[in-house]
Amino acid sequence: MSMMRPVLEARLVDITTLAVDAIVNAANTELAPGGGVCGAIHRAAGPELGAACARLGHCPTGQARMTPGFRLPARFVIHAVGPVWEGGHAGEAALLASAYRASLDLARGAGLSSIAFPAISTGIYGYPLEAATKIAERTVREEMAQPGSIARVIFACFSDRALAAYAAAGVSA
Repeated sequence: MSMMRPVLEARLVDITTLAVDAIVNAANTELAPGGGVCGAIHRAAGPELGAACARLGHCPTGQARMTPGFRLPARFVIHAVGPVWEGGHAGEAALLASAYRASLDLARGAGLSSIAFPAISTGIYGYPLEAATKIAERTVREEMAQPGSIARVIFACFSDRALAAYAAAGVSA
């Protein structure tokens, strides 16, 4: 088997349409259907996703949990809980990096090869987009350099502004 070079890219795309091994849900600590990307993922996956999340229960900030993808093209949904922005002095950067690492750890442990992330914590949680994309890019690149890591990561962007923020962080479109 030949070694493929890992692929990291940013795309302006609806994350719920991606046929990857897993998509990441920007989840809340209760793993309840919410607004934004979380609500969109729950709607696209169907009610089975909410039921699976209810069985899992609570997920602390900076951690992640995995469920099947149900009606999504993705086989799995990884529910990552990012921090609420409190001004940048409450450990938000470390918690955000931890949410990305925890998601990639779950994917690696399940033998997955492709994953798509939204811009975790940048919606209702208020994390500044440019700062969040730099943390996401750096953390994902560090994790992709590990043996047995995921081969393909897509940052699924919800807007041209998000796509530009990932480009500024060094992720090609």
